[in-house]
Amino acid sequence: MAAFAANSLFARWALTGIDSDPAIDPAGYTAIRMTSGAVMLWLLVAARGGDVSAWASGTWASALALFAYAAFFSFAYITLDTGMGALILFACVQATMIGWGLFKGERPTALAWLGMALALAGLAYLLSPGLSAPDPFGAALMVVSGVAWGVYSLRGRGAADPLAATAGNFIYAAPIALVLCVIMVSRLDISFQGLVLAFVSGAVTSGVGYALWYNVLRHITASNAAVVQLTVPVIATGFGIVVLGEDLTLRIALASLAILGGVAISLVSKPKDS
Repeated sequence: MAAFAANSLFARWALTGIDSDPAIDPAGYTAIRMTSGAVMLWLLVAARGGDVSAWASGTWASALALFAYAAFFSFAYITLDTGMGALILFACVQATMIGWGLFKGERPTALAWLGMALALAGLAYLLSPGLSAPDPFGAALMVVSGVAWGVYSLRGRGAADPLAATAGNFIYAAPIALVLCVIMVSRLDISFQGLVLAFVSGAVTSGVGYALWYNVLRHITASNAAVVQLTVPVIATGFGIVVLGEDLTLRIALASLAILGGVAISLVSKPKDS
């Protein structure tokens, strides 16, 4: 979860800079992140003695979900603070995972419905107009990113070989991200600092971090996976305050309590038999 939070920190750091001096553009950041992740994961598969043609374990559907998450994530962090972005992201991740459970026939208890209502109210408050409200366009982009990551997480639960599957998905996603760079070539602007931040995010906190996450997903339920991810916005907010000097506003504090508390109540409530 610290790796997931670090992804928010690195993105915000690279795309806006500590002194509001961007180190890289969103398309370039996404492409370097996906490509370095693909290379690192391919090396890990090869190092353990597995089939180095790791792309055979990936799927285009998962790769598209991974790319959508990463691309919308990058563009959203041009305007969103670290903690704000992470909170919107993972609120939407959990909404997606809970929604899938409902679609598959889960029957939440009254307490679970109450928790979901509290979480939705918190998200609505977070996004409502006001002086401390997040940028609407940036928030919308992060909502799409969160849904895409939720889909990616749900698809990853069935992976027989988490490392190879993650490697394959990154290998498929990398050329899609490079196409985005070609489309936005006139806006590419990559400094050495931006390159380093994108590389670390891709190779370490994304590539290795996601491989570990895929492995964990094999042993826990979708609900428990969502609960664990509740810690990410809190960690990301701390990173943003300590490293980038961001403020902890009353709005994000109250919304965090409502969203995280509501989702936790919903997920720990035992569902009724379908």
